[in-house]
Amino acid sequence: MAVQQNNVYDLLKMMEVAIEDSFQVIPGKYSLIRKDELESLLNEVFTTLPVEIQEARAFLRRREELQIEAQQRAERIIADAQAEADRKLSEADFLKALEREGDRIRTQVKDECEEMKRRASEEADAIRNQATDDSLKIKEGAEMYAEQVLTTLEKNLAQMQGVVKNGQIFMEQRRSESSRSYVMSGNYPGKD
Repeated sequence: MAVQQNNVYDLLKMMEVAIEDSFQVIPGKYSLIRKDELESLLNEVFTTLPVEIQEARAFLRRREELQIEAQQRAERIIADAQAEADRKLSEADFLKALEREGDRIRTQVKDECEEMKRRASEEADAIRNQATDDSLKIKEGAEMYAEQVLTTLEKNLAQMQGVVKNGQIFMEQRRSESSRSYVMSGNYPGKD
């Protein structure tokens, strides 16, 4: 069953029709429903969930990528600074004053790198915390939405059950009236 760009409500309405059109094994109790049709509709419901949920998942993945990039950048800077400091220290032509200056530069670079790493780590933590908060809010919203849809579906099913029950009572009354009418008309076997 090809369903294109239907909203969740339309898909649930289609599920309701599929249930109504199902073959009743025991009227009012059990029905046979085509599993593949129902599964197809459920898959469509999942694919038509709000775009915000899909965007939130992409947002979380992007934040993780940014955190990894920041960590790698900080490690490259530290490695480059360490290599630069080592190169400066290993040159034999430098005087002792130049060596002291190299030590100072190395310490300064390390401190700056540590500071950059600390800031990158704090930013990554802040991004992770924000992503966690955002995902919880989205999850709560999705759960509330699903609960509303299920409540509506439950009400619709209860109404349908009432209609079926009333139909059964009506048919029983009609059958009783027909039997009485037949007996009262006197057109039954065994008379005379």
